[in-house]
Amino acid sequence: MIFWRLLGVLALVAASINLSTPRLSAATNALPPGARFAGKTNGLAKLPGSGVKTNAIAPLKGQRGSTNALARGVSATNRTAQLKEKFQHYRSSPYFYPALVGVGICLALLFLARGFKSKPRASDKALAPLPSSKLAGKRSPTSGTIQSCNVLEIGPQARQIWQFDARGARYVLNREQTCLDGEALPAHLVAKDWRLFLQRKLNIAWLPPENVFLRVTQLPRSDVNETLAMVELQLEKLSPMPVAQVAWSIHILPHAEGNLQTVVVMMVERSIVEEFLGRLEGQGFMADRLELPLLDQLQTTAITEDGAWIYPEAAGGKNTALVAWWYKGVLQNLDLLTMPAANRPVALREQLLQMAWAGELEGWLTGRPEWHLVADVATADWEPALRAGLEEPIEIITPRPSRELAALTARRSAQTEPRANLMPVEFATRYHQQFVDRLWMRGLLALGGLYLLGVAIYMGTLAYATVRTDHVEQEVAALGPTYTNAIQLRDRLKVLNEREDLKFAGLDCWSTTAKLLREDMTLDSMNFSEGRRLNLAGTAPGDATKELYAFEGDMRKATIRGQQLFDPNKGESIQFRVQGAIAMWTLSLELKRSEVQ
Repeated sequence: MIFWRLLGVLALVAASINLSTPRLSAATNALPPGARFAGKTNGLAKLPGSGVKTNAIAPLKGQRGSTNALARGVSATNRTAQLKEKFQHYRSSPYFYPALVGVGICLALLFLARGFKSKPRASDKALAPLPSSKLAGKRSPTSGTIQSCNVLEIGPQARQIWQFDARGARYVLNREQTCLDGEALPAHLVAKDWRLFLQRKLNIAWLPPENVFLRVTQLPRSDVNETLAMVELQLEKLSPMPVAQVAWSIHILPHAEGNLQTVVVMMVERSIVEEFLGRLEGQGFMADRLELPLLDQLQTTAITEDGAWIYPEAAGGKNTALVAWWYKGVLQNLDLLTMPAANRPVALREQLLQMAWAGELEGWLTGRPEWHLVADVATADWEPALRAGLEEPIEIITPRPSRELAALTARRSAQTEPRANLMPVEFATRYHQQFVDRLWMRGLLALGGLYLLGVAIYMGTLAYATVRTDHVEQEVAALGPTYTNAIQLRDRLKVLNEREDLKFAGLDCWSTTAKLLREDMTLDSMNFSEGRRLNLAGTAPGDATKELYAFEGDMRKATIRGQQLFDPNKGESIQFRVQGAIAMWTLSLELKRSEVQ
């Protein structure tokens, strides 16, 4: 079931990604519509006058000749190229990586769920007809200290639920609520969620006592496992029904002295337990234990003498009572007492005398019993009939209220061996598996919701960024002509400034050359090129070599308005060639003006 649910979640995420992904346009290198090739690119021209195709291959035996074999290869190559081009387009989409991450997360969760998914419980069905053995399985692992207990009592017209919090060895009432028939139980009290791993909670339901059979047996004192084994061996003798059709449990009452212990065996028909658990499931209550409040009433009753303690309506019937026989501080027997509609004193006396005779035969009734009635105002009609029938004094004892019994049940259940429980093992296993599956599904749905929320935030952020980008592009497009005009004006200004600088630079070069030129030297040409290079050529006497070098040094050191005019490290040194009495010289200098480029 969890596998198909995961597939559904995966399909939902894939569909949301597909809907959120925009449709991609055609390939950028696609041909314009209407353009077609005149022929196949790999096709060979026919020879004139030839009726046979030049690239036809002779068919093999048993095969048909195929003249389009090359065309198939070409089309396969084209399809590969198209798929590769489409993949590149999908990869360039801003939705590609979120979709890829989402699919990877879903696949990882799917494999994890498949790995943790429990195997089908075919063995449960195979063992259904067999008796539920308390020793068949291993001991249930304890998940930690129980932090709270819910105790549920189902009445004919209402349901009462108590919630107790553990305070050391005590269980303190935290909340009490009554739900009328037809009302749902409070989910925040009885439901189990992930907080169960941090604070363990126990759901206990009181089983209706009218369907439970109680037997008392004396066994050697031992641990719980050995006691369960001994009771299981005697179950056929103790049970009024076939063992395969009952659910059973035990409650141990240790003796103050000796090596024996009293074991109260509880037995109930399995179909009744399954029907009761089905009713609880329909109300959203997944029980961990099924208990009887009568056990806590018996255990908390102060036993001060030998005798019989009568609990009216403790067995569930309005005109029935449970009789507990205590002798020598030990619970010896539990019997059911019925009060008829007519001649009540005589009928009650006969039933109690029969119980006493049976005790004498078994050997535990060794003296005259004292009579005690554990009753409240609602069951006070038992007292006159018992006094008239027994003709002996009867002590009236006030029973514990339901709230205190619920607290005692919570405390006893938290400290009792988990296997000493009327709850069938297969129901507990199924409830645990449902709880784990529910946690898995909620976790996966939460993770899927977070992923969808992240995708939505990503889409929203992307849409906002796209809108801002479009707005900026529109502003840039609107400012384009103005920007172009500004660039043109800047370039024009730069050209004018360069012209102005060049004009003054040429005048400065001319003035400097005229000042530094020797009287016996002549200047034949002056060329100013590239806006920074000054080329000079002229003549001088053949013996004026020193004057030529001095002229070059002075030119390189010349300054105008406090700044050096020429770069001393650039340019070419003075060159001269002597022909007779005349020396022809050339000099190349570069301006040292950073603004002239």
